[in-house]
Formats: sequence, C-alpha cells, structure tokens
Amino acid sequence: MRITTGMESIVFATQNPNKLEEIRQMLPPGLKLLSLDDIGCTWEIPETADTLEGNARLKASYVYAHHGCDCFADDTGLEVAALNGAPGVFSARFAGPEADSGANIRKLLQLMEGISDRRARFRTVIALAKGGAFHFFEGQVEGEILSQPSGTGGFGYDPVFRPRGYEGSFAQMPLSEKNRISHRGKAFRNLNAFIRKNLMH
Repeated sequence: MRITTGMESIVFATQNPNKLEEIRQMLPPGLKLLSLDDIGCTWEIPETADTLEGNARLKASYVYAHHGCDCFADDTGLEVAALNGAPGVFSARFAGPEADSGANIRKLLQLMEGISDRRARFRTVIALAKGGAFHFFEGQVEGEILSQPSGTGGFGYDPVFRPRGYEGSFAQMPLSEKNRISHRGKAFRNLNAFIRKNLMH
C-alpha cells in the first residue's frame, strides 16, 4: 500500500499507543498524525542497529520506501551510569526478546541492588524521512533509578525513573507535565520546530 500524505499529515512509525497519545498532544495544529495501522503497515519493522540513531533511521526509511509516506520514527534508551550505559539501545528487550516492561524493570532493579550510584538518563532520537532526505532530532533528561516502582502512569521504565529535581517518578506525573520535561518531549519539540519552519505552509 503506497500513500502520499503531503505535510498535512505525517506517519509516526510506531505501534505503541502510549507513544501515539503522547505525540498527538505535541504536534502543530492542522497536522494529522497517522499510525502504522492507518497506512496498512502491519509488519514488525526490525530494529537491528546498534545505536538509537540507527534504529530510528531503519524504521523511518522502511515506511518511506514501502509506503511513500513522509514519516518519522524514534528510538529511546535508558542509559544507567553504573551499568556502563546499559540497557541503552536494548532497553525494550533488556530481559529478552519477548520481555514486557515488568520483566525489564525487574532485571534492572536486580542489577542495581546494593549500588549507591543511581544516576541515569533517558535519551530519545528521532529520524524524519522527508523526500528521501533524513533529519535527526534528540532529547534527553537526567535523573536516577528508584529502588522500587512508584506510580501507575506512563509506560516502560517510567515507574523507576525519577527526573532530576522532582520527587516522584515519571509514572506519577500527569502526561502534560511529563511531556514538558521528558526526553521524548524535548526531541519532539525540536521536530515540531523543524516542521513548522520548513515543511508547513
């Protein structure tokens, strides 16, 4: 299936409904956000690169090549100082290829038992495929790993990540507050600014 979207709409190469909901609140008014389901892309796009930038580009280029759509994709990693930057690019499959967020969190907390240095950061990289060219945007937020999950909101590692300067985890924050300070929020505001300046008329 091949669709030409123009810049009145753009595809976000994700099957994660939580990410879609976050990003819908950030993009410019008048720009329709399409999901992979909306364009009939039902294949699981491989994430085989060894960097966040590489995985984001793989996903965006796949959609552009197979569907002809202007598209952006992101990859996010949790980088823990005491684990030499792990889980990093393997964050989504830290506890194994079929692992869910709960299993990933349990593995992280087990590895962090007895470690006093809890420093960590979330980093998001976005690749935008437009007309065969690629543009990259990044955002990051510093914080620390909690000793146990706290909060019921968010997704992924949010229950065990406390951003610097805040008392609660990402999972305890309203979505609007999380978007204001988060790695993904910062990266998407950079994307948003680029779209407004260069691609919308």
